[in-house]
Amino acid sequence: MYYVLKCRDKIRLPPQFFSMKLEDALTQILREQYERRVDKDAGIILAVWNAKATGDGLVVPGDNAAYYEVEFEALTYLPQINEIVESEVSEVVEFGVFVSLGPIEGLVHLSQIANDFLNYNKKTMSFTGKESKKTLKKGDRVFAKISTVSLKPSIPECKIGLTMRPEGLGKDEWLVAKEQEKKKEEKK
Repeated sequence: MYYVLKCRDKIRLPPQFFSMKLEDALTQILREQYERRVDKDAGIILAVWNAKATGDGLVVPGDNAAYYEVEFEALTYLPQINEIVESEVSEVVEFGVFVSLGPIEGLVHLSQIANDFLNYNKKTMSFTGKESKKTLKKGDRVFAKISTVSLKPSIPECKIGLTMRPEGLGKDEWLVAKEQEKKKEEKK
């Protein structure tokens, strides 16, 4: 889930930034310090903006820099267990599919794709259901549920596990076909 957080911090403003507009200099430093970082509580910090000093800067003797108390806003992504996501398959590998979640990818393990035995086709880089004949390939739109979240200090180390097995999840076409099947049975 995406969040906009209001944050506060104390920022060291080095002398090379003194010629810039204060808000621009503070925003630049905050972006370097926070963006593309992972915080256990806030999630992945995507963007920082609207930096404003809350008072006058403080100069510490022996240090050429100025220190400012700063308020700013940050856009974060914090995946939640049991959150339903609609996204696109970004990669198909022998052990499952990766689904794009914006700033990070989640893995739908082969065992969590469907309630069917799936065959992996190396040539077409796709999965096909043995009984259902359902197919899944790169670029397909899917609904999945976040089942595990492991946030680590850097984005490449973070792991998100997804499932598409519960009712109402999976590839768009599967859901439409299931709905049409239900309507046919109701007419009987």
